[in-house]
Amino acid sequence: MSELDSPIEFLKGVGPARAELLRSELNIRTFRDLLHYYPFRHIDRSKFYSIREIDPDSALVQVKGKFLHLDAIGANRATRMVGAFQDEHGELMEVVWFRGITWLKKSLKENVPYVIFGKPGLYKGKIQMSHPEVESMESFDRPLKGRLEGVYSTTEKLKARKVDSRTIRKLVEALIPAVEPFMSESLPETLRKKYDLLSRRHALKSIHFPATTDELAQAQKTLKFEELFYVQLRLIQVKAQRDKTIKGNVFNHVGHAFNSFYNDHLPFPLTGAQKRVIKEVRRDVGSGQQMNRLLQGDVGSGKTIVALLCGLIAIDNGFQVALMAPTEILAQQHFETISELVENLEVEVSILTGSSKTAYRKELHERLENGQINILIGTHALLEDKVKFKNLGFVIIDEQHRFGVAQRSRLWKKSINPPHILVMTATPIPRTLAMTVYGDLDVSVIDELPPGRKPIKTVHRRDKDRLQVFGFMKDEIKKGRQVYIVYPLIEESQKLDYKDLMDGYESICRAFAQPEYQVAIVHGKMKPEDKDFEMKRFASGQCQIMVATTVIEVGVNVPNATVMIIESAERFGLSQLHQLRGRVGRGADQSFCILMTGHKLSNEGRVRMKTMVETNDGFVISEVDLKLRGPGDIMGTQQSGSLGFQIADILKDTDLLELARKEAFSIIDGRSEMSKQELDIVRNRLKIVMKRLPNWARIS
Repeated sequence: MSELDSPIEFLKGVGPARAELLRSELNIRTFRDLLHYYPFRHIDRSKFYSIREIDPDSALVQVKGKFLHLDAIGANRATRMVGAFQDEHGELMEVVWFRGITWLKKSLKENVPYVIFGKPGLYKGKIQMSHPEVESMESFDRPLKGRLEGVYSTTEKLKARKVDSRTIRKLVEALIPAVEPFMSESLPETLRKKYDLLSRRHALKSIHFPATTDELAQAQKTLKFEELFYVQLRLIQVKAQRDKTIKGNVFNHVGHAFNSFYNDHLPFPLTGAQKRVIKEVRRDVGSGQQMNRLLQGDVGSGKTIVALLCGLIAIDNGFQVALMAPTEILAQQHFETISELVENLEVEVSILTGSSKTAYRKELHERLENGQINILIGTHALLEDKVKFKNLGFVIIDEQHRFGVAQRSRLWKKSINPPHILVMTATPIPRTLAMTVYGDLDVSVIDELPPGRKPIKTVHRRDKDRLQVFGFMKDEIKKGRQVYIVYPLIEESQKLDYKDLMDGYESICRAFAQPEYQVAIVHGKMKPEDKDFEMKRFASGQCQIMVATTVIEVGVNVPNATVMIIESAERFGLSQLHQLRGRVGRGADQSFCILMTGHKLSNEGRVRMKTMVETNDGFVISEVDLKLRGPGDIMGTQQSGSLGFQIADILKDTDLLELARKEAFSIIDGRSEMSKQELDIVRNRLKIVMKRLPNWARIS
């Protein structure tokens, strides 16, 4: 075991009680964990002020001097410590503390050189400093100190137990001499010279105790590059190993099912982007290696047609197709759409969901196992052990982020050879996230809308504009169009949301009274059959307005609906607003999205509304969303938004990410300029890093 793996309690100044705190609060368990617990910012401690130079509005200042006298004033809880601090020029300033008086009495001495550091203020017209950091001059001048001082994240519980940023800094100071001999190099000299990076030892010392801002910047660059390089190397290695070892069924025949549908039954001509994706899939499924491809495309871009055409290639080669959707509504919609599209072909399509009846299931299981069913569409029900395919060869997963890795692997096991996998998402993934989280997948993008589709016009309106919005709705309904009105549903406040929904429904029914208007309502508390009844009424055109919660975010396709009104739009995230907007604009008529908010909006709320009004481009929206929320939040890995990185930030470090990915590819492809010894350094380092890499969602 390396010295770096020593338990943290063995570090001088820690001990069992403090070690338990560090473990539970900051997940610092070993010397290595503390070494990689980097400061989140640095304070410049290089400048000293004289007392006469201090501006009471300054953020933080540092002064050299001594206490002429220190007095405890008051009694019991009202006790405070007041010191008269004199600088090198003989100027005086009052320093005061309201806490820790007993410790201060023991620790501070009069007429001894100190450095004090803190926030100045004015008291009775004179400069005063409350609760400054105080350090003896002797301690301040110690070798590792550095003039840029790291500030470390801590917690309220740690602060209450006297473990603040300063304490952590002192622990790191004790740690570095103990572990410096064990800081092995992680990046070969070829890469360090090429990108002007520091040695690992130099970088780790300088990230904690930099002498200059330039040294700090170089340390940050080095450690970020190292982190991104090994993450990319691991992802690309996983993909290369899979391509090499996992053989896929070869679909070398494009036959009657594909050609008949393509030539005679396509509902509209394919866009250039759709044709490009089909070619990419055809190349994959004919290669002899298992395909793992991520298909991104906005709502309404035609992903389903592409997936169906790819599935028909599998059918032409004697294989079955499974399409897994996250909800019954979406599975049902896929079933109806695909059944209609292939009704003139000899292709058998079935559906299996949690609500499928026992008798139907029994018959379906038999027909699936003897190969009579070509395409099975369903929800998580497809994963049940009873569901057995004769020859599963192609799996389509819709909205993959709603399925866990274990669930997807169960689908794999239903085939003798691993099936080809096409993952579809209507949530555009920013390029930096795609490179990081989905770095082991091939990515295809449909970036064109089908011909005849008009961009949706989006406007932002306040509550005071409601009568004007109602007038616009009536005008659209007169033209024979239909309207969605969506209310938020956030679990923590379901009662409040339900009340908002019902209040809104009642006010709509008053403004759009029967018999002239018909209003449907759909929400999560309804029975499935009631929900389906209301949705069918709307889809068939029997009612003009649907009032709903976000249950319609996916799975409702009504080309005649041209108006989407989103109530309390400030309570939705950008990607959800974009998804909801995609429920309209599905026909040839001009569609509209109206974002309704109250008068008061946060800065973030204003940015979201402005972004939605200015663009329909899902990738632009996803980049803004990433900046607002952070990658962890978007991917659902953690709330902090850091995706498990210790120092790299995939938003700000895109250029470094690109370079790291390029170098990782050159190693895997055998094009690297590195020597065998250098490649050994990389190989050994990767083994260590792999233990700590986050286990992100991967198809395989």
